[in-house]
Amino acid sequence: MTPEIVILAMIAAFLGLRLYSVLGRRAEHEEEPIQGRFDGRPGQKPGAPRVAAQPRPDQRSDDRARGEQPRQRTIPLAPPAVERGLAEIAQADRRFDPATFVEGARGAYRMILEAFWKGDKAELRHLCDNDVYASFASAVDARLEAGEMLDNRLIRIEEVAFVAAGVENGHARITLRFRSDIAAVTRNAEGLVVAGSLDDAIEAIDVWTFGRSVNSADPDWLLEETDEG
Repeated sequence: MTPEIVILAMIAAFLGLRLYSVLGRRAEHEEEPIQGRFDGRPGQKPGAPRVAAQPRPDQRSDDRARGEQPRQRTIPLAPPAVERGLAEIAQADRRFDPATFVEGARGAYRMILEAFWKGDKAELRHLCDNDVYASFASAVDARLEAGEMLDNRLIRIEEVAFVAAGVENGHARITLRFRSDIAAVTRNAEGLVVAGSLDDAIEAIDVWTFGRSVNSADPDWLLEETDEG
């Protein structure tokens, strides 16, 4: 074996070891679990939606350092009175961001609907204030007593629009109108369909009001009022 061949073999072995070490570290890094948007933080109530918690500035810097593009978020158009209300909330709570709020509210809308349809009162307890929870829980109990269950599907949320916003006595409230497509089915105790169809989605318009104390350390908003549009 000539000296040139020996040198080339040593170089190839060295590059192979370097490549293995780099790929090994990347594989170990990629196997780390990624915390979901609605995963609980230490001390947070399980399942509570972070409806209006603004991303930390240092978190955005970390994303840029990793070369990740921030997800585009849009703010629905709002009448001047609502814009003034949103500005009041932002002035009282520096963490508040309208775009983040709308994004979180869409998730909360789905979570609350699905919890109600499944009859999950524990989940509803974490997402709603006392009055709304009592109304939902009463409807769930009546459904169970009748031996019926809902097999509904939220197909899509077509639109989210601001209706009202403001702060009164340190309590912020924001009202949103959700326009969505829902496939609704009611089944009896034997699982047979007694009303509705999963093949035909119907348009639903819900007007929901979320609220929280601007002085609270808890960033979570609760559903305080529901109505139909």
